[in-house]
Amino acid sequence: MRRNLRRTWEAVIEAAIKFAGVASIIFVILILVFLLKDALPILRTTTLGELISGQEWRPTSTPAKFGFLPLILGSFLVTAAALVIAIPLGVACAAFLSEVAPSSVREVVKPIVEILAAIPSVVFGFVGLMLLGSWVKGAANSVGDAIPGPEWLQSALNMPTGMAAITGAIMLALMTLPTIVSISEDALNAVPRSYRMGSWALGATRWQTIITVTLPAARSGIIAAIMLGIGRVVGETMTVLMVTGNSPVIPKLTNGLFRPVRTMTATIAAEMGETAHQTEHYHALFMLGVLLFLITFAVNTAADYVTNSQKHVETR
Repeated sequence: MRRNLRRTWEAVIEAAIKFAGVASIIFVILILVFLLKDALPILRTTTLGELISGQEWRPTSTPAKFGFLPLILGSFLVTAAALVIAIPLGVACAAFLSEVAPSSVREVVKPIVEILAAIPSVVFGFVGLMLLGSWVKGAANSVGDAIPGPEWLQSALNMPTGMAAITGAIMLALMTLPTIVSISEDALNAVPRSYRMGSWALGATRWQTIITVTLPAARSGIIAAIMLGIGRVVGETMTVLMVTGNSPVIPKLTNGLFRPVRTMTATIAAEMGETAHQTEHYHALFMLGVLLFLITFAVNTAADYVTNSQKHVETR
């Protein structure tokens, strides 16, 4: 009797898990269908190529212009700069917590890092708006005036405002750190101790063991952490809306990082509430949402592919 009850309970749990998995897929498909329903009408007046390659975003001008390129490049610039800061810092922090720090330090530092994930993005926005923006502007201007570099570099570093791509990148890097640190540390902790023992037995130092043994052995988890961090950065809205200046211009190679930009998420958040329904502007914002959905989906798919590929290689 008890055995039958346990089997029935296990069957119910298994069915519930299958239902949850199928429901998740259905919800994702329904979200895409919902976005496409209100996005596709924009293609009656323009083509997808013109939208993506358009260099001006002026939805209220006459005639209106819906060029996505400034918004795409703004998102790419902020995301790339944030990852340049967050990846080495996050992986180094994870290696320190896993391989170097004593347990007393680990028990203090790790909760502090994880608390960053619980802070609302609007709070990060306020910090960037009130503190970081002016600090970045002052620091960049000081460097620009002090260094004997070429004129274009001094001109680039002299920021007209603290609300720029670099400010958003720093704040997004801080917001991404908990994801990269936590998952990377779990991956490092999962590396068998025998790997480290073997390296030490061959005469390697702790530093050499971390670089040549532990980090390569945990690379699948670290790559997954980085890819999830990319998804976190690409999808962030409120912070970039508050600190990047919201200027829909194509960033220049020389000074784009130190000038205001606008991202796709910030555009949708700032304009959707004030846009009349079933207008070209309304449909263009939904098409922007479709593009953002596909980018996020591609990043997550790539993370899953890379992780599974590394697992297959490791199990051979």
